[in-house]
This record gives sequence, structure tokens and C-alpha cells, in this order.
Amino acid sequence: MERTVQEIYGNRIRSRVCGLCLKDNQLLLVNHHGLYNHDFWAPPGGGMEFGQPAASNLEREFIEETGLTVHVGEFHFVCEFIQPPLHALELFFKVTATHGEPIVGKDPEMGQKTQIIRQVKYLSESEINDIPETHKHGLFRVAKSMEKIMTLRGYFKI
Repeated sequence: MERTVQEIYGNRIRSRVCGLCLKDNQLLLVNHHGLYNHDFWAPPGGGMEFGQPAASNLEREFIEETGLTVHVGEFHFVCEFIQPPLHALELFFKVTATHGEPIVGKDPEMGQKTQIIRQVKYLSESEINDIPETHKHGLFRVAKSMEKIMTLRGYFKI
């Protein structure tokens, strides 16, 4: 894990919102570099800002990371991730893209030279399953099919 990432996100509990955005049975994922010593694929999302509702935070995160305007729909599940120095509670919602095409966005918490977002694209179930387990979000260990991902409910420790 890069030092900058550890300094910004580490040694505290982060509340995050994440979006499950499907298009033509493909899930939108963001490829991050620098969280680990390899690429890491995860649904778009990020930290919540104090005083802002979860849906507003998720709309902001989608614009920042993907350039997409989205409608935030139904709440689906919570994932808790604990791997020191990182600890996150992630609220997952179904989202629908309403405007724009995916672009590689920016993480405003990172500097211009330390951006960690490398790719943003829709991936099929088979493409997601071809990514090594350690290179993708823990939710894909809980659910290995698109149908299962979209029907998950509850709390999962990943």
C-alpha cells in the first residue's frame, strides 16, 4: 500500500457509499492502483461527507470517479472491511446512470501526481470472474454471479 493512501485512509473507520450500476448485464467497476501492490477493481464509491445524505454522497462519488450522473435507488447491503490500517463500512446501493459515458475520473483526496484511478469500465460476469480474487473487491467472494450480486441483502464481513 502506498504511503499516501495509508496516510489519507488508514487507522480510522471510514463510512463509504458504493454503487451497483448495471448496463447490458455488465457491472461498472473502477480500477485503483496504489491501494495494494497490484490493481484493484471495485464498484464506484467513496467516503461520506458529514451532513450529506448517503444518496448525495454517492451521486458526488460517481461524478468524481466516473463522470456519470446517476439516480440512487434501493439500498442493498453493507460490507465491513477490516485489514489494518484500513477499516471501512460500505453501504451498497443500486444506481442507474442517467447521463454521460464512463470516464477515468479523479479522487479529490489524492494529489494530481498521486491519482489512483486507472480505468473505469463495464465488465461482464465472466470478465469479473477472470480477475484474481486478491485484485477485486471482497463482495465478489460473497457473490460470483451478477444475479447474486444484485440480490444480496444484509451484512457481510469481507
